[in-house]
Amino acid sequence: MTKGLFFFLWFLGALTMAEIKRRQALSYTVVHRHSFSLSDHPLLTKTPHQCVPFLELLFSHGTIPNLNVLPSPTIFSTHLPFSLLPQSALSCRIIYLCRDPKDTFVSLWHFLEMWIISSTAHTSTQGLYLSKAFQIFSQGTAHYCLFWDHVLGYWKSSLRRPEKVLFLKYEGIMQDQVSHLRRLVEFMGCPFSREEERDGVVKDIVKLCSFDNLRDLEVNKDPKGSLEGKSMKPPPSYFQEGKGGDWVNYMSMEMAEKLDAITKGEAAWLWLWS
Repeated sequence: MTKGLFFFLWFLGALTMAEIKRRQALSYTVVHRHSFSLSDHPLLTKTPHQCVPFLELLFSHGTIPNLNVLPSPTIFSTHLPFSLLPQSALSCRIIYLCRDPKDTFVSLWHFLEMWIISSTAHTSTQGLYLSKAFQIFSQGTAHYCLFWDHVLGYWKSSLRRPEKVLFLKYEGIMQDQVSHLRRLVEFMGCPFSREEERDGVVKDIVKLCSFDNLRDLEVNKDPKGSLEGKSMKPPPSYFQEGKGGDWVNYMSMEMAEKLDAITKGEAAWLWLWS
């Protein structure tokens, strides 16, 4: 396998594509901040997906990729549930990011809508597919396994091995991004020095990986740089900012109450959202 450490970052349909890119960008930047200056950083010419590849996609073509070409320490993204991680991954540091189930559903629906619009003549799927998508999600179905099983698998692992698994909530990160970035780098074993704090490195990294900056970079406007390298014209939702509570603009109160009831039944001790 490749040299150095592996950091697995998992993102369900919990985040918009733009927010997935931001988390990939932040992780890559802090780990390799001593290798590149912000003025000639790889993120200026490569997409976050290219800097932090999805583990599943690397092996999706039936060949074994040469992982030694990736910089060390090496960072991967993955959607895999904890139970399906290879044994070798369990010695790595794992960062798991989850989100309020209601916003998770809406973001996942937006992502599926993006692909449907890009591959068909449809211009909207809201009236036709939203209720059906909600029915499927409320039964627990999401990427790779049941949604609540996926979350609880990593949550329980973070309780057993907090030095190896960091469990984060998106809402908390958005309330104080700088503090959570400090927590992230400490977990990854590369904390900021006093000199870096004094010189404003933390805020510079947050700015480089901000929604507005990534959205305006030419490399992220190129459809060939989208997920899986497929050529497609990204719709406006491709760089949709993930706002907490945005579900109210799409879901009825009946839908919200149903999902809240299911969530409390599945993991009342886990979810703290009102």
